[in-house]
Amino acid sequence: MGKQEANRESTDVVTRPLRADARRNVDAILEAAKRLFAEMGVDVPMRTIAAEAGVGVGTLYRHFPLRSDMIKAIIQREVDACVEYASAAAEQHPPGEALAAWAQKLVDLTATKRGLGTALHSGDAALRSLPEYVLDRLTPVLRQLLDAAAADGAIHRSVDAGEFLMALLRLASPASEGAVDEARRMVGLLVDGLRV
Repeated sequence: MGKQEANRESTDVVTRPLRADARRNVDAILEAAKRLFAEMGVDVPMRTIAAEAGVGVGTLYRHFPLRSDMIKAIIQREVDACVEYASAAAEQHPPGEALAAWAQKLVDLTATKRGLGTALHSGDAALRSLPEYVLDRLTPVLRQLLDAAAADGAIHRSVDAGEFLMALLRLASPASEGAVDEARRMVGLLVDGLRV
């Protein structure tokens, strides 16, 4: 097999969707890793994550060859869930309430990052793109929620989505393990400050 064929084949493997059982394994690994990172820190042994997920170590490494791959996948998955939640909130609530509900979802997202703080600030080149990913995915969603709430007359119109997102993320990051309720209150107060 020529070099071009080998490269094409490896690209096909990367872009091919996962089978249902492989998808279940990935989900189990990411959920286990998220829990264990929060409880024990980001340096928890990979075999412990595999055992918690109910998969073999080989399966874990096949999907996540590096710890940074797993960390990126966890953050991206949580951000994507936050993006999807915006649509659900907009369908279920009036615009002002949808904005408030979504802002509270950000507290859940930052709670995920608590266990990953060491890794995210480690300078690992593989993780440098994460802040950009977070902002690129969340800013347009927040802009839509803000525009809808402003059009509905629920909030003031002059709110910059990028600045407001940064403020929300700062407030949503609890200073300590037990301060999630405080973070929720502070985020709620910030959103209430936009109301007409």
